[in-house]
Amino acid sequence: MRSDRAPLGLKIAAGAGLAFMHLPIVLIFVYAFTTEDKSYQWPPPGLTTKWLAVTWNRPDVWEALSLSLRVAAISTAIALVLGTLCAAAVSRTKFFGREAISLMVILPIALPGIITGISLRSAFNLADIPFSFWTIVLGHATFCVVVVYNNAVARFRRTSGSLIEASMDLGADGFQTFRHVILPNISTALLAGGMLAFALSFDEVIVTTFTAGQQQTLPIWMLEELVRPRERPVTNVVAMMVALVTLLPILGAYYLTRGTDTVAGQGK
Repeated sequence: MRSDRAPLGLKIAAGAGLAFMHLPIVLIFVYAFTTEDKSYQWPPPGLTTKWLAVTWNRPDVWEALSLSLRVAAISTAIALVLGTLCAAAVSRTKFFGREAISLMVILPIALPGIITGISLRSAFNLADIPFSFWTIVLGHATFCVVVVYNNAVARFRRTSGSLIEASMDLGADGFQTFRHVILPNISTALLAGGMLAFALSFDEVIVTTFTAGQQQTLPIWMLEELVRPRERPVTNVVAMMVALVTLLPILGAYYLTRGTDTVAGQGK
């Protein structure tokens, strides 16, 4: 009789793998409350919450956080529009070069970030575009589009085209069909893609390094503080905040896309 339970060795290996990945994050949370501000000691000599107040009163942290939030929000909005339109074109129509276009859309996230960053920096220099808030947004939008596209195209392919045909046969125009038929079927995929794109943009550092100029998003601020630290626990507090802000959209995207194997009209 076969058992559905995993072997003990596999459970131990899985637990060891998860511990290897997540224990460093736990250490960041611990060091955010340490009383020692010059070096890392284990175990910490003591715990305190004073660094939360110190971080709250640091204007440079707020400036970097504001920039990261604005960049992530606008990059996600651009990605939602472009990614959805591209997914609709690739999944609902047949034309020459469709697979090549699909490959080109996902290429920015498949390539190493440093390649994308160098390419964007070279393009901005050739076009004499000064580095600004918008160059960061454009850089982030290149890979945020991929996240939305992957979610949307998968949902489009699981949604039966007969629903759209039925809507048109019943007299609905293109906008009504999109609003009442297409959007309800892809809405959770778009929301999940938007959440993932926001999380990806919020903590991105490599592409930002090449497109930000003198500006500092929160990850760039953290990188600078690690090189020339003023108060190490403040950096850990900010890292803890970034981890939490990034985790929430990822969890939300997981729960939104869970159990969506069956979509209205699938297989009909």
